[in-house]
Amino acid sequence: MELVEEAARKRGLASKRMTSGAGHDAQMIARIAPSAMIFVPSLGGISHNPREHTPDADLIAGANILLDVVTRLATE
Repeated sequence: MELVEEAARKRGLASKRMTSGAGHDAQMIARIAPSAMIFVPSLGGISHNPREHTPDADLIAGANILLDVVTRLATE
């Protein structure tokens, strides 16, 4: 989570720690390795619904944070 927050900060993006009850893949991975999820905002807070929409810029920002974290982990 710290690496995700650091990557967001370096890109000038806000971050917020949240607990997810959704049980995504991270829930299973967390049993064997540290895990975190990167959430990007959906318009109106709608998620897991056909009306869910996230602007391309937010999707790209989330993907870039993931890239930054993976790159950092790969070089440590």
